[in-house]
Amino acid sequence: LEAALAEAGLPGRLDGVIHSAGMVDLGAVAEQDADHWIDQLMVNLVSAAELTRILLPSLRAAEGHVVFVNSTAGLRANPKWSAYAASKFGLRALADSLRAEEPSLRVTTVYPGRTATEMQRKVHAQEGRAYQAEKFTDPATVARALVAALETPADAVVSDITVRPR
Repeated sequence: LEAALAEAGLPGRLDGVIHSAGMVDLGAVAEQDADHWIDQLMVNLVSAAELTRILLPSLRAAEGHVVFVNSTAGLRANPKWSAYAASKFGLRALADSLRAEEPSLRVTTVYPGRTATEMQRKVHAQEGRAYQAEKFTDPATVARALVAALETPADAVVSDITVRPR
């Protein structure tokens, strides 16, 4: 990863990074093997931790902004969501630790509830329910909330945002 970023011309200064990668694969604790857990932890948590670690010198130089797109599953776990929720609770801990360790950075966590995306379509299929996009938050609405946090003047930080469907 470090070599790829260097090849891409990693800047000496980086104003911000938005961690928005995510995957979900539902299943009861009794049904989830180690690979099931590892896949979700790697994509939803470890990748953000590693990329942040690598980018810290550039973010520090700019007193940059790190945004973690989490999930309301990072605030409350439901049945069959254990691996996903654990990865999102971990992402919350990563953001809290980074905020405390790097006071020159602004750190924001966005907790979207159910949002009309392909991931939500997959969740509904796994839950055996019909998918109706109009019942969920539009991704553009979540993006607007995220942009508002980024546009907050430098004397403040929006540390946490929860966006839920009406």
